[in-house]
Amino acid sequence: MGLLYTKFYMDFDEDEWKQISNDPIVFESIKKDVSLEIEDTSHKSYKLLFKQGGKIHMFRVTGKFRLTWDDEDLLNSIK
Repeated sequence: MGLLYTKFYMDFDEDEWKQISNDPIVFESIKKDVSLEIEDTSHKSYKLLFKQGGKIHMFRVTGKFRLTWDDEDLLNSIK
């Protein structure tokens, strides 16, 4: 399972993602090879490439967002 913390709210492109749950917040990729670029709280950048149907969970934590995903939903990740 992947885990990142970010201070930035993420916008998900409606052509690539759909929100499938509000509590907890879960987004699912609706296309193949959907990428997300995330800057974590220590200012490291990550590019995650999701399969179609891949999910990312977002939880609001005091002053930041906790992002989690199943590694099997990724095609690859680049640090």
